[in-house]
Amino acid sequence: MRRQVISRIGLRHFRSHKKIDLEFDGRPVAIFGPNGAGKTNLIEAISLLSPGRGLRRATTEDFIRRPEAIGWKITASLGSGHDIETWAEPGAGRQVRIDDKTQPQVALGRIMRLLWLVPSMDRLWIEGADGRRRFLDRAALSLDPGHAEAVLGYERAMRERNRLLKDMVRDAHWYTALEMQMAASGAAITRGRQAAISALMAAQAEASDVFPASRLSLVQAEGHLPDGEDALREALVEGRLRDLAAGRTLIGPHRSDLEAVWEAKDMAARDCSTGEQKALLISLILANARALGPDAPTVLLLDEVAAHLDANRRAALYDEIDALGVQAFMTGTGAELFDALGSRGERVAMREVDGVSQIAEMQ
Repeated sequence: MRRQVISRIGLRHFRSHKKIDLEFDGRPVAIFGPNGAGKTNLIEAISLLSPGRGLRRATTEDFIRRPEAIGWKITASLGSGHDIETWAEPGAGRQVRIDDKTQPQVALGRIMRLLWLVPSMDRLWIEGADGRRRFLDRAALSLDPGHAEAVLGYERAMRERNRLLKDMVRDAHWYTALEMQMAASGAAITRGRQAAISALMAAQAEASDVFPASRLSLVQAEGHLPDGEDALREALVEGRLRDLAAGRTLIGPHRSDLEAVWEAKDMAARDCSTGEQKALLISLILANARALGPDAPTVLLLDEVAAHLDANRRAALYDEIDALGVQAFMTGTGAELFDALGSRGERVAMREVDGVSQIAEMQ
């Protein structure tokens, strides 16, 4: 059954888009056009219908269209009946309104699940652990919107603790409340990540063998991650002297890493070829959508995904998306990349005219 999650979106002065309004019927959307036409900018705007900084982790200032520099705004209507507005004025933070009521960003995660795959993630398995933690946290957030609050709570408390450490504060009373908060939020983060790993692996078992299954695990840098709130709090207390010397917190979920192994080959993802690493990522994104179940309001954002797949895998990807019934937005430079999608998808042709992104045609 096809789910219409986003029925309409409007962009005002967002990056290369001056004014665009689009309506969708729930089918996958193929967005194509030459480089610089504004394809990625469009799906980046859609990614801001979820908590956080979007698929390129940009600042609110980065989104402002130049030379006007008057701020930007995104509006959307959902098939569920919700209306979303998010915007920022120059020099100000992002604001969110849902159904005409001001809301925190985390509220967006409760009404829609957004998953994405962008070219910068192609090096996920061979670069730093930060990217892998964010990838896993987005999966955990999609399965449990409360995960975002745990992450925010942990990061706020850790910033304060790190400030004390850098200032060489040794009085234990300054640390107690912060370490209690870090322990509670940190334990919740680890539970959410472990639950996401279990859900992804189970969902992969239900998929076709076109995209490879992976064996996932959560590991801690430089040792064992304390199991549970009490253990983490004790580890933070015991590690104060070491942390004082380092000037930062050296244990906790912010030091965790996601490891993946290509199941059939028993090969670590970091040792796979570039194409194999891409296939693993696509498999995990599809598994995430599958794990959310048929009733979840799920949207996939796949930037330039077709260009890295041969014709058979492109067709298999479209078949998987169609079988999942999710709404997907995919970008590519040419319409031919989406031939195998056929009438199962909508098509948006984009172009750039005098620095402004425009819709050339929509089918």
